[in-house]
Amino acid sequence: MGRLFLVNLEGKSYNCRHCNTNIALCSDVVSKSFQSRHGKAYLFRKVANVYAGEKEDRMMMTGMHTVVDIYCVKCGSYLGWRYEFAFEKSQKYKEGKSVLERYKVCGPDENNYLVVAQEVEAGETDTDE
Repeated sequence: MGRLFLVNLEGKSYNCRHCNTNIALCSDVVSKSFQSRHGKAYLFRKVANVYAGEKEDRMMMTGMHTVVDIYCVKCGSYLGWRYEFAFEKSQKYKEGKSVLERYKVCGPDENNYLVVAQEVEAGETDTDE
């Protein structure tokens, strides 16, 4: 087994709920109004300290997407998914972005269900059907 190199994120971050590894910065949240199979989820511009599973095509509420599941690089916990390709033109903005399931991450206040007084985009959902 090799040495584990983790990226230390500067600023307020979301961390893996199981091992507290930095995963994403609060400033990289694109939307807080996504849905997953297990509840609420957040869309991020970029994430760190994750590894990706196999690519697969998935039918979601907003159409067909090619996605990879993402996992914590330290403990291996499932965290969410990353959009590799969107088949619908209106969904292309998601490509390269990652969705973290809220119940799998802790917010900057170490709360699993962070609530921030901030305007969010309405109507964004993306769950597997």
